Amino acid sequence: MAKEVNKENKEKKVAKTTEKKTVKTEKKEKKNFFKEFKAELKRVSWPTMKQLVNNTTAVIAIVLLVSAIVFILDVVFENLNVYGVDKLKALVTSSSSETVEDNQANSEDAATETSNEAEATDSTNTVVDNQATNTTNEATNDTTNSVE
Repeated sequence: MAKEVNKENKEKKVAKTTEKKTVKTEKKEKKNFFKEFKAELKRVSWPTMKQLVNNTTAVIAIVLLVSAIVFILDVVFENLNVYGVDKLKALVTSSSSETVEDNQANSEDAATETSNEAEATDSTNTVVDNQATNTTNEATNDTTNSVE
């Protein structure tokens, strides 16, 4: 048992030392990171004050120019939309109402023609029915006369 306790104690000591080492290396890495970061920023070629002002002015001028162009185009297209689309809507509405009126007139004419055709067909059917009835009556009369 004493051997087992000694082994456990040794393992605990080894674990503690490795933990301490990892903590130390992490701290060193953090310090190293910031040192390297600072060194890298020193290597950057920073613009002079004159270059900074010139570049900033150029960016602001371009942004203002582009925004003015977009504003002008927006106003132009809005005016075209108001006048152009309203006129197109009026034209489409008037032409569609004329088309609807023409379609209604055509459908009324077609209905009238259909009813006239139906009346003509009815009168033809009546004539045919009358002829068939007359033929049947004549046949009946002939049969009755021959029987007498």
